[in-house]
Amino acid sequence: MSGPVEHVFADGAAAAENLARRIGAVLGEAIAARGVAGIALSGGRSPRPVLEALSGLPLDWGKVVVTLADERWVAPDHADSNERLIRETLLTGAAAKARFVAMKNDAGDAYAGAAACEAVFAALPWPLDIVLLGMGEDGHTASLFPQARELAEGLFTQARVLAMTPPAAPHQRMTLSAGAIVDSRHIFLQIGGAAKKAVYDRALAGGSVEELPIRLALCQDKVPVEVWISD
Repeated sequence: MSGPVEHVFADGAAAAENLARRIGAVLGEAIAARGVAGIALSGGRSPRPVLEALSGLPLDWGKVVVTLADERWVAPDHADSNERLIRETLLTGAAAKARFVAMKNDAGDAYAGAAACEAVFAALPWPLDIVLLGMGEDGHTASLFPQARELAEGLFTQARVLAMTPPAAPHQRMTLSAGAIVDSRHIFLQIGGAAKKAVYDRALAGGSVEELPIRLALCQDKVPVEVWISD
């Protein structure tokens, strides 16, 4: 395995602009080849400038399916909702024509909502063209957290999604499984800052996926991985 392709930038703004252009190129190629493009996006602070830049690109947005790599089990208008982030940053202007597929449904908790979410996700255009991941300083990606009681299920299940309770972070989650993440044509990872770069380097050096779940993406040879790194 040759390892990820790294794109290194001095600042996050330049990395975000470059990443947005790369996403746009891949989605455009997918539409030209197959008539549809699918992408799963991550939430948090880091993707916001990427999503804002992406929304301005001249794509045939009506042929793009947008979903999430994970979601907190909160109302779609909650400040912590990834759906809210996507709607505020990406799904504006021409990009509002994209079809958004939510993870959060009306179930009272994530576990009760998992079966309905699985049914919705089974109907997506797999393999997705892009899964855009982030990474925490604990090595988690999507909502696959080290030491979470559902981690083993998340790494080995055949299901596309599963409910997850983070060991230390707020809110129940719904997350793509490891199998769903690697059922994609491209995995993109965005990391910023020295602390996350150190975790990334540790992950690449080898070890268990259970210790650093980001290894499920970095230490496999099924899907090409590209990493955007900034200070």
